[in-house]
Amino acid sequence: MAELINELLDFIWESPVSCFAVKNIADMLAEAGFTRLDESEQWKIEEGRGYFTERSESSIIAFRIPKGEYKSVMLAAAHSDSPSFRIKPQAEHTAENAYIKLDVEGYGGMIMSSWFDRPLSAAGRVMRKTKNGIKSELVNLDYDSMIIPGLAIHMERETNKGHSYNIQKELIPLYGVLDKEKTEQGVFDKALGDNIGYDMYLYNRMRGTVWGVNGELFSAPRIDNLEGAFAVTKAFTESGSDKSLAVMAVFDNEEVGSSSWQGAKSDFLEEVLKRVNDALGYSPELLMRAKASGLMLSVDNAHAVHPNYLDKASPSNRPVINGGIVIKHNANRRYTTDAVSEALFRTICGRADVPYTFFTNRSDMPGGSTLGNLSNEQVSLNTVDIGLAQLAMHSAYETAGTKDLSYMVKALKEFYASHIEVKGDEIKICKE
Repeated sequence: MAELINELLDFIWESPVSCFAVKNIADMLAEAGFTRLDESEQWKIEEGRGYFTERSESSIIAFRIPKGEYKSVMLAAAHSDSPSFRIKPQAEHTAENAYIKLDVEGYGGMIMSSWFDRPLSAAGRVMRKTKNGIKSELVNLDYDSMIIPGLAIHMERETNKGHSYNIQKELIPLYGVLDKEKTEQGVFDKALGDNIGYDMYLYNRMRGTVWGVNGELFSAPRIDNLEGAFAVTKAFTESGSDKSLAVMAVFDNEEVGSSSWQGAKSDFLEEVLKRVNDALGYSPELLMRAKASGLMLSVDNAHAVHPNYLDKASPSNRPVINGGIVIKHNANRRYTTDAVSEALFRTICGRADVPYTFFTNRSDMPGGSTLGNLSNEQVSLNTVDIGLAQLAMHSAYETAGTKDLSYMVKALKEFYASHIEVKGDEIKICKE
């Protein structure tokens, strides 16, 4: 368990933003023997092998081809992005002819107060000119390069009574102080080098740590949803079935609605499944039948009951950290779980000897959503929303349980080792 958590914390540290997360997932897949495919090229695939493809460097889909016709599509999906601050073009400016600041805008629904007074840096991708066109390069400043300074309580005596933050005024990072001998304006552009465009984001430089009386808790940036992305990849590379088309997907832009070329609402997943089926020479009907006999796991973390805010949880469904995998329900379909998908996943957990629990929002408190229902707009599969219980979701530094990660990986391995058969009104989860 400790080894798995340390592997996750290394993955999080090496994945400051979504494009780095996808690079690291691609490396894990390649190390496991999967072959990279390019969307813009013709695909030649073989039975019994695994492949992956990326879109916009921040979303990735991998699949394993069985030998012979597949009976069901077994898909687990997560997302690569987390709330942050995007650095604007021409971002650098000064204040009082002394302070160097970077203009930013919010990405996703972060807890703004959690970003103050922490060591920050910037990472993302930069576009460079080449002899024949343009090329993308991943860039991480990779040092404690900026901070968002809080205001002293002496200047805002009411700050502990609640405050509404203005990003443009109060959450602009301090990048340095002008020094005639060492530092001039334009230092951020120099750090990025010659470029014709960039997607750069702030990230928290605090490393993850294991803590608690018995080392039962860990905290890190971006647990939502790099924990889910890591667990899906780990299980996918270590398990499989000869009867199913096993698929994993990690999408970008979930935190802002998934409406992008690479998001869960795009045609990325649909096109990959069609291309795989076509490349294998199967009829479109085979894919339709396999989807009807398939299952999708939408893997995104869940809210644990907060020890200091017990009243914020539903009275009947109250997940606790290290209590097992959380199955999420919502009457308005913000989560896709229904009786059928719940029963299927509970059966998988039972076979894997993994505990599970349930999450619902308080009936008078609207909750968030995730990518399962949005992905279903393009590729319709019976879907269950699951996750691991955590505290301080969307904080710059979140907390979860060390036992729960191993539960998720174990259940996902059982999932990928299975296929589904539908006969009339009976559904069976089968293993070879």
